[in-house]
Amino acid sequence: MISLAALRELYVYNYWARDCQLEVCAVLTQEQFERPLGNSFPSVRDTFTHMVSAEWVWLERFRGRSPQAQLPAEEFPDLAAVATRWKLVEEGVNAYLESLRKESLSQPLTYVNMRGQSWTYPLWRALLHLVNHQTYHRGQITMLLRQLGIRPAPVDLLIADDMGVFDKQREATLVRG
Repeated sequence: MISLAALRELYVYNYWARDCQLEVCAVLTQEQFERPLGNSFPSVRDTFTHMVSAEWVWLERFRGRSPQAQLPAEEFPDLAAVATRWKLVEEGVNAYLESLRKESLSQPLTYVNMRGQSWTYPLWRALLHLVNHQTYHRGQITMLLRQLGIRPAPVDLLIADDMGVFDKQREATLVRG
């Protein structure tokens, strides 16, 4: 099992990496943002839409609800709409993470997926899965940016550490004890 402190740090990294990519994507034209490039999700917009939607779906699952559809791409006409919604989801995820105690991590999380199937995992594994999922799709965003001729942001975990991204989280953990 992974520790609560490590999970919280991974989520700090997750949002830092997201912000790095959103910053780079701010130079995209609307046409580039929506251009189909032949990926799991056709465009930068569709990939980001999937990522924010997945975080929202998992947050709802952590809260005991099982959404039966992802957020529609039409809710995200531009990068600003993606960023705005994602910040709201981030606030919910961070509040949820703050509410957890070490003992919570081993508890089962049961939800119904969008195909109507029931699944149960230890909470820590579902939380880790979400960060891993986002890392996978950040790699796709990197590829899409390269296809568009845009230099992607370096979003490696150790780069985040070198930049002091985790320092504030570590200080807060020491204060909480």
